[in-house]
Amino acid sequence: MKPLEGIRVIDFTHTLAGPFATMVLADLGAEIIKIEPPSGDETRQWAPFVNGVSAYYLSINRGKKSVVLDLTKSEDRDVVYRLVKESHVVFENYRPGVREKLGVDPNKLFEINKNLVYISIKGFRPSSIYEDLPAYDIIIQGLSGIMVSTGYENEPPIRIPFALFDVYTGMVAVIYALTGLLSRKPFYAEVYLFDTAIFSMCYLPVMYLLTGDKPRRMGHQHPSIVPYQAFQDKDGKWFIVAAANDRFFTKLCEAIGKPELASDPRFNTNPSRVANRDALINILQNIFREKSRDEWIRILRKHGVPVAPVYDFDEVFRDEYVVRELIVELKHPLLGTIKQIPQPGTINGERLVSTIHPPLLGEHNNEISNL
Repeated sequence: MKPLEGIRVIDFTHTLAGPFATMVLADLGAEIIKIEPPSGDETRQWAPFVNGVSAYYLSINRGKKSVVLDLTKSEDRDVVYRLVKESHVVFENYRPGVREKLGVDPNKLFEINKNLVYISIKGFRPSSIYEDLPAYDIIIQGLSGIMVSTGYENEPPIRIPFALFDVYTGMVAVIYALTGLLSRKPFYAEVYLFDTAIFSMCYLPVMYLLTGDKPRRMGHQHPSIVPYQAFQDKDGKWFIVAAANDRFFTKLCEAIGKPELASDPRFNTNPSRVANRDALINILQNIFREKSRDEWIRILRKHGVPVAPVYDFDEVFRDEYVVRELIVELKHPLLGTIKQIPQPGTINGERLVSTIHPPLLGEHNNEISNL
């Protein structure tokens, strides 16, 4: 039995943060009823497509039942109210004013179910200066400072290539939903994408607030640890060396046949290595170009140095660990089987993932209408 079996969630969300959150709850055993307008969740129309089905949509909607309802119609709202009466959690991510217009605002739904947990995902806090600003991923990345904290100096801003803050927001929404279920009383929570972005960067904003120093754009390097970055081998392949303390640096020097570097006053402590970063990195890079990536990984691991290849996606999904642990297959009525990524941990030794395929639009209309 999964931890959340018996919990019913009404999901009005679309796009990423909300659907990701409710997929996590589905993996944990909750019943998710996905309420979609007649046009469906907009991600159903997002490329790339697999035999006409959006891969994006497939990635974040397993474990759900799809019901098509037009909430501008009173008879369809009545279906929602009947469902809410027998449910535990509601998720929505409507623009300001929309939930009231559709009759699914918290005041209305708490009248129907006084023990409801209501989770609202928004871009920004209501009544703030940004309340009406569209909260697209690139807007949040731009406002957060992350785009000019990655890459290198004098380069254009760099967007993280997936909606990182939407995913973080979804996880925070899951935490709030579980908190609400534990509270056993009317529970209303709002989660804001922009606030989550600043919060999730953790030490970067706090370091700035305490020192006034903006994060340097250092690419794959670390501002406070050297060497802690990617290097190239003789064939141009990249690998990571993470000598995060003096002990690992000494092991690294022994592994590359240069033990004297560990006692060199320019490099014998991490602060000295940071101060003499360019000199040390130049020495190491010249040495690493003498052998292949695989050779260096074998040598460095033998000496206890933290090291890993820099994979492209082909290599990631050929990796033995990933193949064994992080790819599962679900049956799908149109596609036969689809590959999915399960939950990133285990509960009582079991890696949880819903076995219910991402639903077709309105696939469960008849089932839900009979509840």
